[in-house]
Amino acid sequence: MQGSIHDGTIEEVRRRADIVSLIGEYVALRKTGKNYTGLCPFHQEKTPSFTISPEKQIFHCFGCGEHGDIFSFCMKMDGLTFPEAIRQLAGKTGVVIPERVHSREEQERYTLKEQIVKVNGLAVGFFAKTLGSQKGEKAREYLIKRGIGLSVVEQFRIGLAPEGWQGLLDFLERKGIPAPLAEQAGLAIVRSGEGKRGYYDRFRGRIIIPIVDSEGRVVAFGGRVMDASEPKYLNSPESPVYTKGNNLFGLFDAREAIRIKGFAVLVEGYFDLISLWASGIKNVVATLGTALTRSQVDLLGRCTKRVAAVFDPDEAGRKALARSMELFLAGNIQAMAVILPEGYDPDSFVRAEGRGKMEEMLAAARPMADYYIEEILGNSASLQEDREKLRSAVAFVKKIDDVVERNLFIKKVAEKLNIDQDVLKKEVGRSFSSTPAPDRSHSMTPQAGDYERLELSFIHMLFESPELVRTLGEGEIFTFFKSEALKTVGKNLLLNSEKEGEKNLNVVSLLSGVEDERIKKNLYALMVGDNPYKGEQRERLLADTAKQIRRRWYKEQHRILKEKLVKADRDGNRELCNGLLQEKERLLNEENNLD
Repeated sequence: MQGSIHDGTIEEVRRRADIVSLIGEYVALRKTGKNYTGLCPFHQEKTPSFTISPEKQIFHCFGCGEHGDIFSFCMKMDGLTFPEAIRQLAGKTGVVIPERVHSREEQERYTLKEQIVKVNGLAVGFFAKTLGSQKGEKAREYLIKRGIGLSVVEQFRIGLAPEGWQGLLDFLERKGIPAPLAEQAGLAIVRSGEGKRGYYDRFRGRIIIPIVDSEGRVVAFGGRVMDASEPKYLNSPESPVYTKGNNLFGLFDAREAIRIKGFAVLVEGYFDLISLWASGIKNVVATLGTALTRSQVDLLGRCTKRVAAVFDPDEAGRKALARSMELFLAGNIQAMAVILPEGYDPDSFVRAEGRGKMEEMLAAARPMADYYIEEILGNSASLQEDREKLRSAVAFVKKIDDVVERNLFIKKVAEKLNIDQDVLKKEVGRSFSSTPAPDRSHSMTPQAGDYERLELSFIHMLFESPELVRTLGEGEIFTFFKSEALKTVGKNLLLNSEKEGEKNLNVVSLLSGVEDERIKKNLYALMVGDNPYKGEQRERLLADTAKQIRRRWYKEQHRILKEKLVKADRDGNRELCNGLLQEKERLLNEENNLD
């Protein structure tokens, strides 16, 4: 049973592991000064921009922006979860991971999960044996007609649920598995109706496809009929080991192919994926027949930042594309749209046209945002349609968090709808202002770039020279930070220093805890470079930077007060004007005391 891993054990693995040796197993590295450089394994490039700092045990790519420590490298390269990465590295470094003692309730919960995985494993064997038996002749012919040969059947452990009501249950009973446990695994259903007792098999007379999680464990099943009866597909219900929206079919098998190709192909159904795999396209995953979820996007993001999503050309496909694009943007994934010809899905297309044509479609995929603008906004036939599409575009743009991405999208939408770009920006701004939002007096402003550079420099100085943390006292300087993300980093830095001491400042852990991806990327870029803060002037430089941060904060407060004063004067509110003038005098006195 896998329990939680103690923080001390994690740090021991981190201390023993050598990031250069690990990454050197994947990338040809060259020593450049104190650092090592090589071609980035996360994107295609000709000039090395991937940099490793052995001193700080971190990496950063100046090309694509990927960054992290030894654990995140393993997670991204091998598609592992954080605990899986720790265990993998613990095995390499000889660190023994003691399992945490679980409460009785936790023990029972984990035991149930292990029992369900065991039952699922037995069911896989039963279904596979049935497919290979005389009972499976019709099913084998069906699979061959679909281009699915023995090697693919074995790869995905495809099986057959026999006709009848008790085939699997009788088999499990002989193995000592009670029917209620099979029901908890989603393999059996309780008989209902007056006078009826017992259980019956959920899957009957269907091709069975096991669903595995990121650790390769069978957690659920999908069943497909071989004729025109309904429902065409029958899936396992959610269970203690399976949540549909948290899994991607095929991801466990596709991780290496995704890494080699540099992108993932996303389809909807089991047979879409299996047919592509059978044709030789193996960097493919499927959403288990449901709408894409944020959890699935995050799963994909561990393996790649590039996805080619295949959609049907109908209205349902258009809606799915729009929903997916929002999730990909939020997950910082570069998404391409592959639109198949009318009447095709990936399964039927690759069987009819072959691997070559499918790869041509993938190569010709357009950025999803471009497709949205060209095809979904499209050409309008009336003024009313233009208005509706403008409202739709504004609602969509509002969901794009990245300012650069948002402005690029606004520019393209304005060109497509033939409206002034500034007008569209105002519409988007009005949409933002109409939404209730928290007080942002300390958040980013139009001059945030200058503020951010100062604050990044301040944090960078402390990371490079932890002994300077003691000069900050209780950290009052961080109340003057405009960036909430950097303010949090500063406060965590203080806490870490108080707890561990300045000599044991855990910079890697602090960097890993930064939630704002853009800020994190900037910090990693600074930290893999040479330390520019050396010599006796460091403390003076830190103090000067702190003074600049305070002055900029006071300048911003004066600007805000001026706006409030103008409005109060215009409204004839003398009482408010007097209060604001007093506040202005107080701020001036505070600012003068900085010198």
